[in-house]
Amino acid sequence: MALTREAIEHVALLARLELDDATRELMREQLGRVLDYVRKLNELDTENVEPLSHPGERVNVFRPDVPRPSMDREDALANAPDRAKGCFRVPRVIE
Repeated sequence: MALTREAIEHVALLARLELDDATRELMREQLGRVLDYVRKLNELDTENVEPLSHPGERVNVFRPDVPRPSMDREDALANAPDRAKGCFRVPRVIE
């Protein structure tokens, strides 16, 4: 698909890119090929194709979430540079 110079400049503006003439021409050719490919994909009959969330057949491969005791509070705070009321104390970042 042949794209106009204005279309390429518009896309470059949206992407906040400054293109010289050679790069603009290269982008025009490459973006045209991408759009031609998408047009070709749009010709496919996908009427009876189920949508996929993942291309593979794997199901959740994570281990089960089993509750277990956590670290003791005093052990967790042992190396804290500053603490108050049993919690880490950090500098204020929001006024």
